[in-house]
Amino acid sequence: MNEFVNWTTLGTYAGAVMMVTLITQFLKQTPLGKLNAQLLSYAIAVLILIGAEAFTGGTVTVDGVLLCLINAVMVALAANGAYDAATTGMAKLPKTEEYDHEEV
Repeated sequence: MNEFVNWTTLGTYAGAVMMVTLITQFLKQTPLGKLNAQLLSYAIAVLILIGAEAFTGGTVTVDGVLLCLINAVMVALAANGAYDAATTGMAKLPKTEEYDHEEV
């Protein structure tokens, strides 16, 4: 593999979700981070999907753009969910008290 990412990869569900997650988290550290993260990830997903369609040799049509707008909803929700799952799993559990007990 000579490159990390290409437009064909970004045109797949997994590739689009991965890149939307990464770009959204990166942009949260910039002034764009003041925007709603879900709307930001949707806008990124739309740009990536339309770009993937345009740069993989396909023609950009109204039908294709409408499908990109719909598919971007799924990609953005999955990207937000992937980040939430990763960060929630890393949350520390509250420390439970230890009780002395008798062994039987």
